[in-house]
Amino acid sequence: MTVAILGCGYIGLELARQLRSDHDVVGVRRSESGIEAVEATGASGVRADVTDDEALSAVPDAEWVVFAASSGGRAAAAAREVYVDGLRTAIDHFCARESPPERFVYTSSTGVYGDHDGDWVDEETPIDPTTEKTEVLAEAERLAVERPGEDTDGTVARFSGLYGPDRYRLSRYVEGPVTEGYLNIVHRADAAGSVRHLLESDSARGQVVNVVDDEPVSKWAFADWLAEQCGEPSPPKRTKAERLGSDDLSEAAKRRIGTSKRVSNDRLRALGYEFEYPTFREGYRAAVESYK
Repeated sequence: MTVAILGCGYIGLELARQLRSDHDVVGVRRSESGIEAVEATGASGVRADVTDDEALSAVPDAEWVVFAASSGGRAAAAAREVYVDGLRTAIDHFCARESPPERFVYTSSTGVYGDHDGDWVDEETPIDPTTEKTEVLAEAERLAVERPGEDTDGTVARFSGLYGPDRYRLSRYVEGPVTEGYLNIVHRADAAGSVRHLLESDSARGQVVNVVDDEPVSKWAFADWLAEQCGEPSPPKRTKAERLGSDDLSEAAKRRIGTSKRVSNDRLRALGYEFEYPTFREGYRAAVESYK
């Protein structure tokens, strides 16, 4: 199969590495340095902006297309430009070709669930985005599932918090202070591995699938475990009320802090995916050893 990864960044590069031995992979980035990173994986690189229909003409036909572009953590307007306008442009462009893709996978976020006061959520739980950016992501999910033509199946991979090389952020938890709540996370290798599994699994067609590891964990418990593993004292902790009492928070930050849930991966497991790092204990082993 030919696979086009639009926005071949943190997850896309890992996905390219995992796919390259069995498939022809094309990674799409906007910058020359980005193209160099794509080609370092062994994939082919194409320089194009996902919001530019004409530029996407440089991308070859692909049986599978993955939309993993990022807005770079910028404001909601920038997120809309990439996740909604860019996604719509990409879907319309590839689905209008003489050889449209069979599969189109959009990478979203479990942030669309909103707050559930620490309760469990799954793909059947109604979403309730609480920030402008997560509202954009929810709109993009609808596009990904509903907009592709009849020859293309749209699938949504709903990522939890991503971690892995260059994103372990040990100091945040080892030094503290750590605000209470739950961590729903997945290692980069499994985030990419899950997308590969969704592409290769016929039973995943047209579905929304949570991509999260087996064990959502209390941030306080995680911080204590991590400090112990690193040979450091237990970090200071604070309640949500204490953190929300700070005067340096935006309204969006306050909503994020007040959001708590535990995300189930039962559907992904039922589809047959086997995790390389099923919990944070396995996933942080390399980071702990490096810290020591």
